[in-house]
Amino acid sequence: MKQIRDRVAGLDIHRDTVVACARIGSPAGIEVIKESFPTTRAGLAKLASFLSEAGVTTVAMEATG
Repeated sequence: MKQIRDRVAGLDIHRDTVVACARIGSPAGIEVIKESFPTTRAGLAKLASFLSEAGVTTVAMEATG
């Protein structure tokens, strides 16, 4: 499969947490980073920082309920 984006993340939204998985591509290889955040205001601010620091440019979300 052809890679079309270098810095992407997927978010799995739950009632109390958001699980983020970032995939960072570079000439050296691919790094995958997973982290969980609470759905509080402070937790969502940390999620935003996590995505920004990783240089994520595209995000996909999944939520049910």
